[in-house]
Amino acid sequence: MKLSQFKFKLPEERIASHPTKYRDEARLMVLHRRTGKIEHKVFKDILEYFGDGDLFVFNDTKVFPARLYGNKEKTGARIEVFLLRELNEDLRLWDVLVDPARKIRIGNKLYFGENDAMVAEVIDNTTSRGRTLRFLFDGSHDDFKKALYALGETPLPRSIITRPVEPEDAERFQSIFAAHEGAVTAPTANLHFSRELMKRLEIKGVGFTYLTLHAGLGNFRDIDVEDLTKHKTDSEQLIVTQQAVDRVNRAKDANKQVCAVGTTVMRGIESTVSTDGHMKTYDGWTNKFIFPPHDFTVATAMVSNFHMPLSTLLMVVAAFGGYEQVMEAYRVAIAEEYRFGTYGDAMLIVD
Repeated sequence: MKLSQFKFKLPEERIASHPTKYRDEARLMVLHRRTGKIEHKVFKDILEYFGDGDLFVFNDTKVFPARLYGNKEKTGARIEVFLLRELNEDLRLWDVLVDPARKIRIGNKLYFGENDAMVAEVIDNTTSRGRTLRFLFDGSHDDFKKALYALGETPLPRSIITRPVEPEDAERFQSIFAAHEGAVTAPTANLHFSRELMKRLEIKGVGFTYLTLHAGLGNFRDIDVEDLTKHKTDSEQLIVTQQAVDRVNRAKDANKQVCAVGTTVMRGIESTVSTDGHMKTYDGWTNKFIFPPHDFTVATAMVSNFHMPLSTLLMVVAAFGGYEQVMEAYRVAIAEEYRFGTYGDAMLIVD
């Protein structure tokens, strides 16, 4: 397929800038992929589509406050630093993006916080991901992380949400089951699940399991090739435990529904599928890129937000739900005034 096939006109007013008041009261479009039938629901109505023995697979990654603002030595120029990943605990090395990048050179020092509470030195500016910084800090690693994160803010995706960060974002840009720190953006489909909804699903006999995929900024990078087979995605850390594998494979073998909650979970599952169509354990990195056509052998259902035009996230959804049906569902969503993006409404795809 071609990149241009995922282009559609999205009115700016359809992009959500704030979450719904309650997590489970966003709107929910249900797409039946066998028939193309579309239903309009509220998210907590997802209860109607699952029962005893079915399984939800969530991503339990935890977003950290990855966006910092500092000042360059001598000139005092304001520099935005986006933490991407920690490279070395002992040396306090981090891969980062800086903006404006043209102003930063090897050897430059950056100062953060009141009274220059934190100092970093640029030691590499030739990495494909931007820059490498060495933070200068005396103390334990835990103390360093606390100090660093105290300077940061919730990393709302600027390409989607342009307003300033607000206090509620620290809680709402995080799932209720976030456990393992490492993501710089939230797996958005997870954000619709409230504790009350999880309890009601549990009462119905629906099971839960978790994988960890630390979602990175690659989810929002523009694709610059028309031929999708030539696109390369950023690698992200993925951990799939034996417990998760056992639960997924047991549900699959019992012909129960396995629902992938979000595109990160779907990519995590598909990164670990063996030749016999079952999941296997994994601890490493994945740059799995899914676009139509793609054969799915594990998940039977999927929850996703409504994504931006030309995005890799939309491509994953279209691969699972069927290109024609998903693009028609998006047309309906715009006409019916669904909310798109990180804080937007949700889609459930079932057979």
